[in-house]
Amino acid sequence: MAVLLRPIIILLPPSAAAARSPHNIISSSALRAKLRVPPSSTTTCSPPFPRSYFWFAASLVAEVTEPATVGDTKEKQTWKSRGSSQLTRWARARKIRSGRPSELQNALKVESKTVRREDGSSSTIADKHRYEESDADGENRYLNSIEEKVIYLVSDGTGWTAEDSVHAALGQFEYCLVDKGCPVNTHLFSEVKEVDRLMEIIRHAGEEGAILLYTLADPAIAEAAKNFCQYMGVPYVDILGPITEAIGAHLGFTPSGLPRGAPGRKTALSKQYFKRIEAVDFTIKQDDGAFPKNLQKADIVLVGVSRTSKTPLSTYMAQKGYKVANVPLVLGVDPPKELFDIDQSKIYALTINSNYLQSIRLSRYRSLGITSTTSYSDMDCIKMELDYSSNLFLQNPKWPVIDVTGKAIEETAAVILRIYHDRLSKFDLPRISRRY
Repeated sequence: MAVLLRPIIILLPPSAAAARSPHNIISSSALRAKLRVPPSSTTTCSPPFPRSYFWFAASLVAEVTEPATVGDTKEKQTWKSRGSSQLTRWARARKIRSGRPSELQNALKVESKTVRREDGSSSTIADKHRYEESDADGENRYLNSIEEKVIYLVSDGTGWTAEDSVHAALGQFEYCLVDKGCPVNTHLFSEVKEVDRLMEIIRHAGEEGAILLYTLADPAIAEAAKNFCQYMGVPYVDILGPITEAIGAHLGFTPSGLPRGAPGRKTALSKQYFKRIEAVDFTIKQDDGAFPKNLQKADIVLVGVSRTSKTPLSTYMAQKGYKVANVPLVLGVDPPKELFDIDQSKIYALTINSNYLQSIRLSRYRSLGITSTTSYSDMDCIKMELDYSSNLFLQNPKWPVIDVTGKAIEETAAVILRIYHDRLSKFDLPRISRRY
C-alpha cells in the first residue's frame, strides 16, 4: 500500500457548537473503517466526530492507494434502499426538482449509446422509447413514446413570478413527471422589453411546439405577445394581466404598466430590502446552534434532530425578512440553556418519519463517499434520537411540532409563518399579513 503524504495540517479542537452539530460530522465507526482502525468492543449512539476531524481523515484516506490482490474476494459494502414505494416516489421527485438525471434518463442514455456502438450509426434510434423499469414493489412498467414537452417563460423583469407559478403548477403533475416519465423542459427569458426580441422568442416557441407563459407589465407588449401567439398558433397564458386588471378594478386605480426597475418604479433598495439583508446576515451567523446568547434577537427559532431541514428553512425565511436561528438536538447533549430563557412562543419544533430520515442521512453519506452504515444512519439510533426529541417537545407544550416528512421547504415555511403571524395579530382565521 503506497501512501502519498500532504503538507502537515495543524487542526485546532472544534468549538462546542460544531461538536453539537450532527450533520457536520461523521461517526466514529465510519472514521475507523476509513483509517483501518480496529473497531471498539462496544457500539453506542454517542455523538460522532466533528467536521474538522472528518475532513482531515477524508483528505488523508483520499491519498491512500491499494493495489488489487489476487484472491481477494471481499466486496465493498453498498447500501440499497429498501424503503416503501412512497419513499421511492419522494426520492424521484427530489431528483427532478434538483435537476439531477433520473434513472429513466440514465437508462435511455445507456441504451442510446449501446445501439450506436453496435451499428456504428449516428442516426436517430427508433426504439429509444422502449424501456423496462422495475419499481420498488418489483412491478415492471413499460414507458412508450416519451416526448419532452417544452414551456417558454417570458418576463420583462427577473422572471421569478413566472418561474414560481410554473413550478407550483408542475407540482400537480409530479405523479406523471416522476412515475410516468413525461419530461418537461422550461426555458426562462428575462428582461424582454423589445417587441422584436419578443417575436423572435415566440417564433422559436412555435418551432419547438412549446406553450408560452408570460408576465409582461406593459399592456402594449402584453397585447403584442397575445396577438403574435395567436398568429403563430402558439398556446399562451398571460399570468400577470388578469390579476393586475382585477386588483386595479378593486382599488379603482389604473396600473402603471411599468416593469420592475423601470424609471418611475420604487427603487429596489427600499427599507424592506435592507431588512431582508439584515435577516439573512443574522441567520447565517446563527446557523447550527452558533452563538446561543443571540437567540433572544431571533424572530423564529427552529429545533430538531439532524437533517430535518433546519438550515434550508432558516435561509428561506430569512430571505423574506425574518431573523431565524436553529438549534440541533443531539442525543446525549443538552440543548443550550439560552433556549429555555427566551420567549417560548418563538420556538418551532421539527420532526420527521424515521424511514424518511434514514434515507436522507444515507444519501448524505453516499455524497461523501461513505457506504457503510454508522450510528448516524442506523435505524435504532435514529429512533432513539426521535424519541429523545419527542420527549423534549412534550416537556415544552408551547412549541408547535411540525412534521416535515415529504414536505417542500416552502410548505413547511408557510405553516411556520402562519402560526407566527397568528400569534402576533390574534386573527380569528390564521393568515400571513403584510402591509404595503
